[in-house]
Parts: sequence; structure tokens; C-alpha cells
Amino acid sequence: MIAIRILPNKELSLTKLIKELHTLKELDDINQQLVPLKEIADRELASIYGLTGKVYTPHVDRYMQICIEKAEILTCLKKQKIIPVSEVEIISEKLNFLYKSTKNREVIEYNGNQYERRFSPLKLSKSGKNVQKWAKFWLLQLPNGKSDPDWESQVREIWPSFFLIRTIEL
Repeated sequence: MIAIRILPNKELSLTKLIKELHTLKELDDINQQLVPLKEIADRELASIYGLTGKVYTPHVDRYMQICIEKAEILTCLKKQKIIPVSEVEIISEKLNFLYKSTKNREVIEYNGNQYERRFSPLKLSKSGKNVQKWAKFWLLQLPNGKSDPDWESQVREIWPSFFLIRTIEL
């Protein structure tokens, strides 16, 4: 739900949108919407596996849109201090500050754990051939060298927009 207030701006003639604060009930509602959508989206992805070119994926698109809405609600609730900031966010912020120039797939040791820096294409040019913007995130490495699946699922929940590739700005 978005409440729109029009604020006069003396320098620009544009209006600003102010979003209403979210509640825990909205988080519960969106979590209930995600369960059936995830199952359908997973089936849709499995059915198109191996196809190339532009493929119509309405269920995957709808699932990702709901995930982005959930991330916005989580961010709002964390800013209101209704729910705590996750360990993933705290450590990612520290790693981003300490290791700004880390390359893709480079592994860093921090507090006895190893973290791998990953880059993912976030925004493509209009032609779709060049990446204009990259998403940067950290994955916790297990002792066997693979990524921790729990950590990765939290990253996907907190920043779902990092896993969408767009040719236009949303």
C-alpha cells in the first residue's frame, strides 16, 4: 500500500512520493503469497531449462516481483527497529567497507570465516550486449569450498533485485 503526498519543490517542478511505513502483518501476508508462487515459478523454470532466446515466464516474473516487495517491507521494518538487522547484512556491510576493490570470486578471510565476493549483472544496455551495472554481494564459504546455502538464501531474500537482469531502469 502506498500513500502519495505531493510536496511542492521550489527548485524542481517534480513531485516526491512518500511511502507509508510497513507492518509485521504485511510481512506475514506477503510470505503467504510467496509459498504457492515459488512452487509454480520453480516448475516454470524447470520446464524452460535449456531453451534460449526470450522466454515468457509470467510466474517467475510475478514471484520475483513479490520477493522485491517483501525485501522493501523487511527494509522498512528494520529501519523502524521492529525486526533486527540480520548477520548477513552486518557482515556484508563490514566486508564492503574493508574490501572495496575485491574482484569477482576472490575469497577473503574475516573473523575466522571465508567469504567469496560475487558480481552479478544487474542492468544491461538496450542492446543487451553490455553490462551497465553490477550487483555485488558476499557468500559465506563452507570448509569444503562451496557456498553456504542458508547464507545464500538470506542474500537472495534481502536483495532479490540483485538476481534480476534488466535492460531498463525500474
